[in-house]
Amino acid sequence: MRASQDRLIRPRGRRRVLAAGLLAVALAFTAACTNGDGGKPSSWQGGAESPAPKASATIAEPAADAKDVPASTGITFSTKDAQKTTVELKDAAGKAVEGTLAADGKSWLPSGALEYGTSYTATVTATGDDGRPATATSAFTTMAKPDKQIRVSSFLGDNQQVGVGMPLIVTFDHAVPEDYRDDVQRRMTVTSTPAQEGIWHWVSPTEIRYRPKQFWKANSKVSYRVQAGGLPMGDGYYGRTDLSVDIKIGPSLIMTVDNKTKRMTVTRDGKVIKTLPVSLGKKSTPSSSGTMVVMEKLRKTVFDTFEELGPQDGYRAKIDFAQRLTYGGEFIHAAPWSEGQQGSVNVSHGCVNVSMANGDWLFKNTQVGDPITVKGTETKIKNGNGWTDWNMSWDEYVKDSALPYDPDASASPDASASPDGATTPSPTPTA
Repeated sequence: MRASQDRLIRPRGRRRVLAAGLLAVALAFTAACTNGDGGKPSSWQGGAESPAPKASATIAEPAADAKDVPASTGITFSTKDAQKTTVELKDAAGKAVEGTLAADGKSWLPSGALEYGTSYTATVTATGDDGRPATATSAFTTMAKPDKQIRVSSFLGDNQQVGVGMPLIVTFDHAVPEDYRDDVQRRMTVTSTPAQEGIWHWVSPTEIRYRPKQFWKANSKVSYRVQAGGLPMGDGYYGRTDLSVDIKIGPSLIMTVDNKTKRMTVTRDGKVIKTLPVSLGKKSTPSSSGTMVVMEKLRKTVFDTFEELGPQDGYRAKIDFAQRLTYGGEFIHAAPWSEGQQGSVNVSHGCVNVSMANGDWLFKNTQVGDPITVKGTETKIKNGNGWTDWNMSWDEYVKDSALPYDPDASASPDASASPDGATTPSPTPTA
């Protein structure tokens, strides 16, 4: 019985050897039909996978499946070997959101704040020089509407015409902590036609201004936009809404007052159009030297200084053709009582006194934002006492930006919506 078992086992072993030999021949034949690169099939062989796209894309923010995303969010991403990049953002219903790709090609910002408590899907598509697109997606949900919101306001309103020294003034009804100001400033853009260099400058935690490097070019068109809706602004506060304003710059009307000659020279677009006598502040109440800007114009007003100066030095006077220059109460205005001294003696309480006729002429020809430079008086204007943006050198002005100055980053999307609101200077006059 054992012998018969041996006979049965031996043939089975020979078949295994034969099968192994046939397999070796088959492998040898297969190897002869490869491209010689590690045994990988030649390209002509059926069933091979298509090569992966050369380009690639990755979305960094918002992260996939993120919740409570601020409504101000943009799409931050990276691409590799991309010749063309597109970004698409859609809500749950498939409605596309308009937006703009950043100049550096690394981020995309919606044209306005997203809806609160809403789901969105972002898709970034990168196409390389091989023509094959690579995509990355991120689905996320925005936060619920916050209880603590900051209102953003503009001093100027749509289509207002102002002078060449007019700073763009934006205010917040709650302080913006220093650590958040760069984020806010990144959402603030200015477009001018023709293009002009400029920068935002933080005056205080609740106010930021913008001025160009030189006076605005006469007859420019300027748009500015603050995309603050849903933007985190510190201490649990978020921006309430976006803000967009379009303004016009008028002719270049510039006033220069020389205390030595007691004369004001007025130029329009570089040409002298009028020279007129003035009386400045007497020694006990000198006018301020420096560059100021017309902040408001009052055809008729009353200067009442009793509360500020007391019953002995205070006075109450009716004033015509008043143009405010400082918060402290310095004005250009008509002063018929000093017409005999104008051009020769300083008798005012710090204001630039002119005659009734010249006050009328100035009032008709000037506009808010026109600059005036006073020279040679006993005291200098203190920065912050009015719109003293032009009393600072460009290097000084740049220091109070929350972002480094970039002379090439002066263009932005157009801005056409109405402003949130406006403010006016508080009156504290002198004569």
